[in-house]
Amino acid sequence: MSITMSPAHNIESAAVNERTVDAALRAEGISCWFGKRKVLEDVNLVMERNTVVALIGPSGCGKSTFLRTLNRMHELTPTAALAGAVYLNDVDIYGPELKASVTRQRIGMVFQKPNPFPAMSVRENVLSGLKLTGTKVGNSEELVQWALLKASLWEEVKNRLDAPGGSLSGGQQQRLCIARSLAVKPEVLLMDEPCSALDPTSTRRVEETISEIADDITVVIVTHNMQQAQRVSDTCAFFLAEENRPGHIVESGLTEQMFTNPADPRTNDYVNGRFG
Repeated sequence: MSITMSPAHNIESAAVNERTVDAALRAEGISCWFGKRKVLEDVNLVMERNTVVALIGPSGCGKSTFLRTLNRMHELTPTAALAGAVYLNDVDIYGPELKASVTRQRIGMVFQKPNPFPAMSVRENVLSGLKLTGTKVGNSEELVQWALLKASLWEEVKNRLDAPGGSLSGGQQQRLCIARSLAVKPEVLLMDEPCSALDPTSTRRVEETISEIADDITVVIVTHNMQQAQRVSDTCAFFLAEENRPGHIVESGLTEQMFTNPADPRTNDYVNGRFG
């Protein structure tokens, strides 16, 4: 994998390791390739602290690829390459100050398909991220309850903490994955179409969870559901890939403005269902 990055900020190690409750991500000049195929071009986006940012646009325009650049998952693909920089609290996550493993702990991710560890119990699933990172906690039971409450799952599983994670319904498994991500206390949570395989009731509960955790965590969500984007997000970025041009951001801004008075007619057409 080849990576070209902007120079990292000169920050003392202690400052880099210092955790903050709030967080903000900033992408500057992000371009991505798979082999020789360029899939994203010059993406710039500020994701403000303690907000929900929705990435919208047709399939194949690079939304999920961009999401994966935000916690260094893009580089796990052997043919992947990237140019540009991503800053977490003004520290370049591709710079020498942050290891990839630390970046992925501070910037968690929930995938389209729920992926709990099926043989592990509900409790073990919530704590699994801590074990993988070697993080010790004073009271693990309190942490399990806190994470499950944040994920709007506690009342449904509080008497089933020793049941296998794979025994839960699809919607419950997705919220268990959210609880697992929250247990390591991330500063940012990335969500790649987290409700695409869920029924309306489960979708509503995941959306409630997003609203709940956004008080403390920056959430960046990819969604094809325009009603969902309107319900959960504070700001939106509209991605589009066009003939002879890779995926790029057409415009971004406050969600209400993007849906009621966008600057670009292509945005207006997309959010009103005229293409995509």
